[in-house]
Amino acid sequence: MQEISQPPAPGSAEHPSLALAGSLNDLPGTRGFDDLADPEAATAWLAARDLISPDAVLYELCRGRLVGLRAHLRALFAARVSCEAPPAGAIQALNDALTSVPGARLLRHDPVAGFRREADHPATQVVEHAMATIAEDAASLLTGAEAPQLAECEAGSCQRFFLRTHARRQWCSNRCGDRVRAARAYARKRVGSGV
Repeated sequence: MQEISQPPAPGSAEHPSLALAGSLNDLPGTRGFDDLADPEAATAWLAARDLISPDAVLYELCRGRLVGLRAHLRALFAARVSCEAPPAGAIQALNDALTSVPGARLLRHDPVAGFRREADHPATQVVEHAMATIAEDAASLLTGAEAPQLAECEAGSCQRFFLRTHARRQWCSNRCGDRVRAARAYARKRVGSGV
Protein backbone atom coordinates (compact mmCIF):
# COMPACT_ATOMS: atom_id res chain seq x y z
CA MET A 1 0.00 0.00 0.00
CA GLN A 2 1.42 3.35 -1.03
CA GLU A 3 1.21 5.85 1.80
CA ILE A 4 -0.64 9.07 0.93
CA SER A 5 -1.61 12.04 3.02
CA GLN A 6 -5.31 12.46 3.56
CA PRO A 7 -6.92 15.65 4.85
CA PRO A 8 -8.54 15.22 8.26
CA ALA A 9 -12.20 14.29 8.20
CA PRO A 10 -14.59 16.78 9.82
CA GLY A 11 -14.79 16.06 13.55
CA SER A 12 -11.59 13.99 13.75
CA ALA A 13 -9.62 16.81 15.38
CA GLU A 14 -12.14 17.01 18.23
CA HIS A 15 -12.85 13.27 18.49
CA PRO A 16 -9.89 10.88 18.78
CA SER A 17 -12.29 8.00 18.18
CA LEU A 18 -13.15 9.38 14.72
CA ALA A 19 -9.46 9.97 14.05
CA LEU A 20 -8.65 6.38 15.02
CA ALA A 21 -11.48 4.97 12.90
CA GLY A 22 -10.16 7.01 9.96
CA SER A 23 -6.52 6.06 10.45
CA LEU A 24 -6.79 3.33 7.80
CA ASN A 25 -8.12 3.70 4.28
CA ASP A 26 -7.66 1.65 1.14
CA LEU A 27 -8.07 3.82 -1.93
CA PRO A 28 -8.25 2.76 -5.59
CA GLY A 29 -5.22 0.94 -6.95
CA THR A 30 -2.37 0.51 -4.53
CA ARG A 31 -2.93 3.85 -2.84
CA GLY A 32 -4.01 4.11 0.75
CA PHE A 33 -2.71 4.70 4.21
CA ASP A 34 -2.44 3.11 7.63
CA ASP A 35 -1.40 5.58 10.31
CA LEU A 36 -0.77 2.63 12.66
CA ALA A 37 1.33 0.59 10.22
CA ASP A 38 4.00 -0.25 12.80
CA PRO A 39 4.70 0.45 16.48
CA GLU A 40 6.63 3.64 15.67
CA ALA A 41 3.78 5.00 13.55
CA ALA A 42 1.25 4.10 16.26
CA THR A 43 3.40 5.86 18.86
CA ALA A 44 3.63 8.97 16.68
CA TRP A 45 -0.13 8.91 16.02
CA LEU A 46 -0.98 8.72 19.74
CA ALA A 47 1.64 11.32 20.71
CA ALA A 48 0.36 13.76 18.06
CA ARG A 49 -3.02 13.64 19.81
CA ASP A 50 -1.53 13.99 23.31
CA LEU A 51 -2.79 10.53 24.23
CA ILE A 52 0.68 9.37 25.29
CA SER A 53 3.94 11.03 26.18
CA PRO A 54 6.13 11.68 23.11
CA ASP A 55 8.93 9.64 24.68
CA ALA A 56 6.71 6.58 25.24
CA VAL A 57 7.61 3.39 23.42
CA LEU A 58 4.93 1.06 22.11
CA TYR A 59 5.50 -2.52 21.08
CA GLU A 60 3.76 -4.64 18.46
CA LEU A 61 1.38 -6.03 21.09
CA CYS A 62 0.24 -2.49 21.93
CA ARG A 63 -0.13 -1.57 18.27
CA GLY A 64 -2.17 -4.71 17.70
CA ARG A 65 -4.54 -3.80 20.51
CA LEU A 66 -4.98 -0.32 19.08
CA VAL A 67 -5.65 -1.75 15.61
CA GLY A 68 -8.24 -4.07 17.17
CA LEU A 69 -9.97 -1.13 18.83
CA ARG A 70 -9.97 0.68 15.48
CA ALA A 71 -11.82 -2.25 13.85
CA HIS A 72 -14.41 -2.29 16.63
CA LEU A 73 -14.91 1.49 16.41
CA ARG A 74 -15.48 1.23 12.68
CA ALA A 75 -18.09 -1.48 13.29
CA LEU A 76 -19.85 0.63 15.93
CA PHE A 77 -19.83 3.76 13.77
CA ALA A 78 -21.10 1.78 10.76
CA ALA A 79 -23.92 0.38 12.88
CA ARG A 80 -24.86 3.86 14.06
CA VAL A 81 -24.84 5.30 10.55
CA SER A 82 -26.88 2.42 9.10
CA CYS A 83 -29.24 2.27 12.11
CA GLU A 84 -28.45 -1.42 12.55
CA ALA A 85 -27.58 -3.38 15.65
CA PRO A 86 -23.84 -3.34 16.31
CA PRO A 87 -21.84 -6.53 16.73
CA ALA A 88 -21.86 -7.59 20.37
CA GLY A 89 -18.11 -8.08 20.24
CA ALA A 90 -17.60 -4.44 19.28
CA ILE A 91 -19.63 -3.21 22.24
CA GLN A 92 -17.74 -5.55 24.55
CA ALA A 93 -14.38 -4.38 23.19
CA LEU A 94 -15.32 -0.75 23.79
CA ASN A 95 -16.49 -1.53 27.32
CA ASP A 96 -13.29 -3.49 27.96
CA ALA A 97 -11.23 -0.48 26.86
CA LEU A 98 -13.29 1.79 29.11
CA THR A 99 -12.76 -0.37 32.17
CA SER A 100 -9.19 -1.59 31.67
CA VAL A 101 -7.43 1.56 32.85
CA PRO A 102 -5.08 0.59 35.66
CA GLY A 103 -5.06 3.99 37.31
CA ALA A 104 -5.22 7.71 36.86
CA ARG A 105 -2.94 9.73 34.61
CA LEU A 106 -0.60 11.40 37.09
CA LEU A 107 0.47 15.02 37.10
CA ARG A 108 4.14 15.51 36.24
CA HIS A 109 6.33 18.57 35.85
CA ASP A 110 9.31 18.94 33.60
CA PRO A 111 11.43 22.11 33.81
CA VAL A 112 11.39 22.43 30.02
CA ALA A 113 7.94 21.11 29.07
CA GLY A 114 6.06 22.28 32.16
CA PHE A 115 3.04 20.43 33.55
CA ARG A 116 1.74 17.32 31.86
CA ARG A 117 -0.28 14.26 32.71
CA GLU A 118 0.91 10.78 31.90
CA ALA A 119 0.54 7.21 32.95
CA ASP A 120 3.14 5.90 35.33
CA HIS A 121 2.97 2.35 34.06
CA PRO A 122 4.64 -0.08 31.67
CA ALA A 123 4.03 0.36 27.94
CA THR A 124 1.02 -1.95 27.78
CA GLN A 125 -0.71 0.12 30.43
CA VAL A 126 0.19 3.36 28.65
CA VAL A 127 -1.72 2.16 25.60
CA GLU A 128 -4.61 1.13 27.86
CA HIS A 129 -4.90 4.74 29.03
CA ALA A 130 -4.94 5.95 25.44
CA MET A 131 -7.49 3.32 24.45
CA ALA A 132 -9.70 4.22 27.42
CA THR A 133 -9.63 7.89 26.39
CA ILE A 134 -10.55 6.96 22.82
CA ALA A 135 -13.27 4.58 24.03
CA GLU A 136 -14.73 7.27 26.30
CA ASP A 137 -14.81 9.66 23.36
CA ALA A 138 -16.51 7.04 21.16
CA ALA A 139 -19.12 6.23 23.79
CA SER A 140 -19.84 9.94 24.26
CA LEU A 141 -20.03 10.50 20.51
CA LEU A 142 -22.37 7.53 19.93
CA THR A 143 -24.73 8.60 22.72
CA GLY A 144 -24.40 12.39 22.63
CA ALA A 145 -25.89 15.29 20.73
CA GLU A 146 -23.47 14.84 17.81
CA ALA A 147 -24.53 11.23 17.14
CA PRO A 148 -27.03 12.19 14.38
CA GLN A 149 -24.22 14.03 12.55
CA LEU A 150 -22.07 10.90 12.29
CA ALA A 151 -21.77 9.83 8.66
CA GLU A 152 -19.74 7.52 6.45
CA CYS A 153 -18.06 8.96 3.38
CA GLU A 154 -20.16 8.17 0.32
CA ALA A 155 -17.16 7.87 -1.99
CA GLY A 156 -17.20 4.18 -2.82
CA SER A 157 -13.47 3.80 -2.34
CA CYS A 158 -13.35 5.55 1.05
CA GLN A 159 -14.15 3.99 4.41
CA ARG A 160 -13.82 7.02 6.68
CA PHE A 161 -16.39 8.40 9.10
CA PHE A 162 -16.94 12.09 9.79
CA LEU A 163 -19.34 14.54 11.39
CA ARG A 164 -21.61 16.25 8.88
CA THR A 165 -21.17 20.00 9.04
CA HIS A 166 -24.40 20.40 7.06
CA ALA A 167 -27.14 17.97 6.08
CA ARG A 168 -26.10 17.65 2.43
CA ARG A 169 -22.44 16.84 3.03
CA GLN A 170 -21.68 13.45 1.47
CA TRP A 171 -17.90 13.14 1.59
CA CYS A 172 -15.23 13.26 4.27
CA SER A 173 -13.04 15.60 2.20
CA ASN A 174 -12.97 17.63 -0.99
CA ARG A 175 -10.56 15.04 -2.37
CA CYS A 176 -13.20 12.31 -2.11
CA GLY A 177 -15.86 14.60 -3.58
CA ASP A 178 -13.59 15.53 -6.48
CA ARG A 179 -12.82 11.85 -7.13
CA VAL A 180 -16.55 10.97 -7.26
CA ARG A 181 -17.41 13.92 -9.51
CA ALA A 182 -14.54 13.09 -11.87
CA ALA A 183 -15.67 9.45 -12.08
CA ARG A 184 -19.23 10.56 -12.87
CA ALA A 185 -18.01 12.96 -15.58
CA TYR A 186 -15.84 10.22 -17.09
CA ALA A 187 -18.78 7.79 -17.09
CA ARG A 188 -21.04 10.37 -18.80
CA LYS A 189 -18.36 11.06 -21.39
CA ARG A 190 -17.97 7.32 -22.16
CA VAL A 191 -21.74 6.87 -22.48
CA GLY A 192 -22.00 9.95 -24.71
CA SER A 193 -19.20 8.78 -27.00
CA GLY A 194 -20.63 5.26 -27.24
CA VAL A 195 -17.49 3.60 -25.85
